[in-house]
Amino acid sequence: MKTILSSSKYHYVAKACIFLTMVALIAGMVACSGGGVVRYGLTMAASPGGGTATDLTNASPYAGGAAVSIKAVAAAGYQFVNWTAPAGAFANASAAETTFTMPAQDVTVTANFVAVHNLVMAVDPVEGGTATDLTDVSPYAGGVGVSIKAVAAAGYQFVNWTAPAGAFANANAAETTFTMPAQDVTVTANFVAVHNLIMAVDPVEGGTATDLTDVSPYAAGTVISVKAVAAAGYQFVNWTAPAGAFANPNAAETTFTMPDQDVTVTANFGYASMVAAGGAHTVGVKSDGTVATVGLNDEGQLDVGGWTGITQVAAGVFHTVGVKSDGTVVAVGYNYDGQCDVGGWTGITQVAAGHEHTVGLRSDGTVVSVGSNYYGQCDVGGWTGITQVAAGYYHTVGLKTDGTVVVVGDNDEGQCDVGGWTGITQVAAGGAHTVGLNSDGTVVAVGWNEYGQCMVGGWTGITQVAAGGLHTVGLRSNGAVVAVGYNEYGQCDVGGWTGITQVAAGLFHTVGLRSNGAVVAVGWNEAGQCSVGGWMLN
Repeated sequence: MKTILSSSKYHYVAKACIFLTMVALIAGMVACSGGGVVRYGLTMAASPGGGTATDLTNASPYAGGAAVSIKAVAAAGYQFVNWTAPAGAFANASAAETTFTMPAQDVTVTANFVAVHNLVMAVDPVEGGTATDLTDVSPYAGGVGVSIKAVAAAGYQFVNWTAPAGAFANANAAETTFTMPAQDVTVTANFVAVHNLIMAVDPVEGGTATDLTDVSPYAAGTVISVKAVAAAGYQFVNWTAPAGAFANPNAAETTFTMPDQDVTVTANFGYASMVAAGGAHTVGVKSDGTVATVGLNDEGQLDVGGWTGITQVAAGVFHTVGVKSDGTVVAVGYNYDGQCDVGGWTGITQVAAGHEHTVGLRSDGTVVSVGSNYYGQCDVGGWTGITQVAAGYYHTVGLKTDGTVVVVGDNDEGQCDVGGWTGITQVAAGGAHTVGLNSDGTVVAVGWNEYGQCMVGGWTGITQVAAGGLHTVGLRSNGAVVAVGYNEYGQCDVGGWTGITQVAAGLFHTVGLRSNGAVVAVGWNEAGQCSVGGWMLN
């Protein structure tokens, strides 16, 4: 039997059906949306238009926390910089290919690019060396600091870096950094051919030749400081070279401009001109190593015609002694006491001649002596550390390396009383007096002073001293000469002399060597010992 519902019941039934229908619709919507998860849109962008940004997962929209694979590809002339987004997180924002974790919102992920430029490394000339980009990731963005290095090839030297744009930390350093400009750029390492400078001397024993600049090899046109120093018994003559140019080839210290080739620069030396004065004769060493003499020759003291290679001479009262460039010694003249028996001497650098004895200084600082030894003037066997010797009538003087002085021989006039002397740079021995030059240019003297030959206390600016029989001579730094002592023959009349470089004092005469090689003499001239007016020793 059918049951007919009342209108009120029908109304409730209708509401229930509507509710069930809405529930079914919501359930369907939830099912369609993945079971109730909210999703958000991912937008890919590139800034500026320097490439592409791609969502490799390609399933937008995404739930918050979803990991999305993304990739940036730079266009030609651009370089990827990084990823940016207002929310979310990158596994590695600096990697062109990475993952992005979605935030709980719609989001735009941007691939950022920058314009880049090529760096080309070059050398000039091409055979000069290599230029290397040590950073080695060209192309570069403007403002990037790039490490670069230049290495010169054999025979070349790095000069500097050049480029039409950009900046070097130090353009003169072979290894430096270069800041890229906002353009393609060529950086050039510039090289220059360099050549060896060889320093030489002629003759080899004449002295030394030094490259003061001391950074050979050199590029053509480089100005180099050079210096020549003469050895004992030699004097500098000039500089020579097959190419290049000297500022002053006649100056011992000058500059040399390098040619475009390897070159040997030679310092030429000659025997040092010098004069010596004996009892009644005068001796001069010429720059060619030969010897000139004038004066008394009754004992053969002038017979030096065959001497060659002489670097230094000494004149005794009646004999003459010469040192040869090989360190041997020759002597002529009166030999009654064996004062000329020097044939076996070797390694000698300086000699001195007294009345009847001869003294030789060896290169090792020891001393030898031959001749009359009546007063012990030859007792020098134990001397060491000697730098100069002098011989008086009957005494011998030695200057030590420490500036003190030793003396042996006759001391009747106190000529050996030098025990307190210090700071002495040169010594001289007269008839019966001894003279010492102090390092400050003052002079001291001891011994016989009857004629004032020791009155040197007021002398200043002295560079060399000489002692005669009864007088003393001093050479001033300005080339002038002073003298004190016995002047019966005018041997002290040197007041007008100028341009003197060396002085010598004989028994009763004085000799001076001028800078140009000319010689002057005053004093006793009975045997012609002062007849040197025509001498030109240089």
